Amino acid sequence: MTVKDYEDIISKRMKSARFKHSKNVAKEAVRLAKKYGADVKKAEIAGILHDATKESEADEQMMLIAKAGIELSEMEKNTPKLWHAISGSAYVKVELGIDDQEIIDAIRYHTTGRKGMTLLDKVIFIADFTSADRDYEGVEMMRKIADKDLDEAVLEGMSFTMADLAQRKLTIAPDTFAGYNEMAELRLKQNKK
Repeated sequence: MTVKDYEDIISKRMKSARFKHSKNVAKEAVRLAKKYGADVKKAEIAGILHDATKESEADEQMMLIAKAGIELSEMEKNTPKLWHAISGSAYVKVELGIDDQEIIDAIRYHTTGRKGMTLLDKVIFIADFTSADRDYEGVEMMRKIADKDLDEAVLEGMSFTMADLAQRKLTIAPDTFAGYNEMAELRLKQNKK
């Protein structure tokens, strides 16, 4: 299928604002992929599909997750904000027949990040943070960091996410902690050189 085919499919699954966001993320993912050497086609596909199930009912999301054979941790079961990334990865695999694990993983970890992120994971994670429709406080700084150093942007994004969740006294995904620690350690090693 082409990116246009995927756009046609997901445009029917979401409101126009979410579809516009998905198109903006795909566009930013392409830009970042070109800049940092990731696969541009995969970046565009993962970008357009990253929120494919964000507006789906909880029952549909759980059905997709089960159909894909994904076991949720207790923390994931109790954190509905994480479901769309997991069910989205299940949807593209089970319903759209995408078998590229790199695309599937980039969708699954676009909100939390993880330890051992691939280049595509990082591109989608940051494209979602910095797409043209984003207007949160600090987005311009994130865009500047993303233009200079993708790893630094990922570290900043995870730090931002954890601080925001901690301030609101919400759970923080273990994947985010693990990814943050790995990126922080990498940064420390680089600064020692």
